[in-house]
Amino acid sequence: MRAATRHLLSIADLGAAGIEELLRLSDSFVEVSLRAIPKVPALRGKTVATLFAEDSTRTRLSFETAARRLSADVMTFHAASASTRKGESLRDTAETLAAMGVDAFVVRHSCAGVPVQVARWVDACVVNAGDGAHEHPTQALLDCVTLRQVLAERDGRAVEDCGVEAFEGLRVAIVGDVRHSRVARSEVLALSALGAVVTLVAPGSLLPPSLDGWPVEVSHDLDEVLGSTDVCYLLRLQVERGTAARVPTAHEYSTFYGLNARRARSMPEGAVVMHPGPVVRGLEISSEVADMPRALIRRQVSNGVALRMAVLFWLLGPDRIGLEGPDMDRIGAGHPGSTGDALVEVGGA
Repeated sequence: MRAATRHLLSIADLGAAGIEELLRLSDSFVEVSLRAIPKVPALRGKTVATLFAEDSTRTRLSFETAARRLSADVMTFHAASASTRKGESLRDTAETLAAMGVDAFVVRHSCAGVPVQVARWVDACVVNAGDGAHEHPTQALLDCVTLRQVLAERDGRAVEDCGVEAFEGLRVAIVGDVRHSRVARSEVLALSALGAVVTLVAPGSLLPPSLDGWPVEVSHDLDEVLGSTDVCYLLRLQVERGTAARVPTAHEYSTFYGLNARRARSMPEGAVVMHPGPVVRGLEISSEVADMPRALIRRQVSNGVALRMAVLFWLLGPDRIGLEGPDMDRIGAGHPGSTGDALVEVGGA
């Protein structure tokens, strides 16, 4: 058994230093992704299992692509045909897969806290790929990777010369269905840890019941906020989680909180637009804005593979990687580390 298994369950486990470490590590894997053959033997002999009890095609494929580019073996758990539908508990499923020699589980579940429980059940690394309305840490990290690239380009610097101090004072508006969004929670934790000023913009019905402890400002007026916003981060309306009952109509929501071309023109020069996907054009964002150069949506997807390569390497490799990043001539190595405490627990997952 590992003496100290490392997990990524919450952004809160990382702190500013841990976020910076992963951002710098991701620089190397962005370079790998640009190669004619974007593959390295970094995790040859390791096995990564994507344990998705909730569908999410883009996140699952991003992790599986990342693992394969690191030369790891990949096992895929399909919820639609899973043993859990035959009555087996999630714990038994996880322990069965672990007995097959899985080194890391990438876990997604509709219930908050399930990745925490899996980390207690198995002797393997665990990555939270989204749990209920709790967190989605790798989405926040890949967004920080993308923003750091933009900030470096704006300053005319190489990205490796751009430290996390570049986030200090960055004004970020997170717009939309914050109440049901795991992405929003991880974004707030990551960006505030790096010194950004975060404003949640939403009707009261789409905000959490309590914002105690959230290091954020709140506004109900998107037009009022946009003129001083460096990053407009749009959230999808999560109809499957009950959002429809909390807004009068889709048209009314789009009228007050959708980012259209007129609103985008009111943003400062150099301000950017982000979205975690999938994008619902014509609702939270217009097609015209989604296709603007200032929209970073496709860049986020591209950086998602590199960031998830960095996370898997950080979890599974044998050597501790410092802030300077790995030696790409010997990139078959990573490092062990200590486990962090999660924010939310569930019973009887």
